Amino acid sequence: MKSVTKKIDVLPREVTDSGWFATLDKVSEPNILKKSVNVDFLVIGAGWVGVNAARRLAELNPDKKVALLDAGRIGNSTGGRCAGYAIDLAHNPRKKNFAESEQDNIQESYINREGIAYLKSAVDELGVDCDWSPQGKIHVSCSDRGDNCLKEFARAMDRINEPYEWYEFDKLKEIVGTSYYRRGLFAPGTVLLQPAAMLRGIAEKLPENAVVYENSPVIEITYGSPMHKCITPEGEISAHKIVMANNGFISYFGFFEGRNIQVYTYGSLTRPLTKPEQKEIGGQNTFGLIPADPFGTTVRRTVDNRLFIRNIYKYAHNCQTSLSMIEKARARHQKSFDVRFSEISNIGFEHSWGGGCSLSMNGGTVFGEISERVYGAAFLNGTGVSRGAIYGKAIAELASGQSSKAISILSSRAKPGRSLPRVILEPGVNMNTSYRLLMAGKEV
Repeated sequence: MKSVTKKIDVLPREVTDSGWFATLDKVSEPNILKKSVNVDFLVIGAGWVGVNAARRLAELNPDKKVALLDAGRIGNSTGGRCAGYAIDLAHNPRKKNFAESEQDNIQESYINREGIAYLKSAVDELGVDCDWSPQGKIHVSCSDRGDNCLKEFARAMDRINEPYEWYEFDKLKEIVGTSYYRRGLFAPGTVLLQPAAMLRGIAEKLPENAVVYENSPVIEITYGSPMHKCITPEGEISAHKIVMANNGFISYFGFFEGRNIQVYTYGSLTRPLTKPEQKEIGGQNTFGLIPADPFGTTVRRTVDNRLFIRNIYKYAHNCQTSLSMIEKARARHQKSFDVRFSEISNIGFEHSWGGGCSLSMNGGTVFGEISERVYGAAFLNGTGVSRGAIYGKAIAELASGQSSKAISILSSRAKPGRSLPRVILEPGVNMNTSYRLLMAGKEV
């Protein structure tokens, strides 16, 4: 293999902590790469793909050295900025950007459930504490538009023989406490969790042949033989095989350039509710609500009695946002909070943050050996937790010379198509998201 060196000129940069990360009880000091290290397998990126790839590589290759490298803190990077839903079935299986046929939807549910099962094994076998709650998700509507979206979703579920249950107003009010929603569709199988706790828990409980480095961004990489070499600000690491688990940032490492549509979405989290506040709003201790309209508002009540709200999508050049954009999102979250939980909405939010999604124009994904001894799993198109887990597990198995049904399915999927030039793409994405936010109406 001819050596090729590439400087990495775009690095992950977040301007606020994820609320999930900020509320963790104990976070150990980062182990920063400050020396020269040789390993058999290097995993770049410690999100949902990365931590699960590192775990599986170490399990399958107990006599080999595995390293997991992240540019920031595990649980505070993109993976720890999601809503904390490990879904078994895409929120909108009728949509082409999720799947184009019933068979694709069936395969997708198989893949997601394999991912959930591997995450569950981390809870059961490794003792990862992440508020694991297999209570499903409720798709909720508060308008005629939302009701029609739910009916369309139910028809899609019928086509692939998936179970669901209708919740009318009284049932929803009993669960959520608020009178804002008028109808819901309950879909079992989804697991709610604390994403930062899950990611850090897996990373901290990797087998002994694996080592984790945080706050160690790759600033230069040389693809060569017999070893690839990565340079970080304070050290370097050489590896026989590399797994690229850095999602959209894979484009800056020389692969699938011009394919990444960079979108940010935003979340806010309250402080824990007091006993009187819990009594004031009523409802169950925990729940997860998915908006009937995809551009509506996601709502969760967490194990530690916080309320989480997520909405707003914006194009994010170089996978980055700004404090001013987070403040705008926070203001929008407050409006959504006010109409749902007016009795207590004056408490505001303790944390607000953004998180990136890497999408492709055609819904294609990266999976497989993308160069000699370089493996990639990326472009998860917004379904990060369960899909990331199975992509990580399966790419580790492929890199270890194994085969499986999951590998076969993922290998057969379309590759990411080339996106439009930024001069067209950025205003196009922002116009489209603003229009769809407007059309979502009360669902926001």
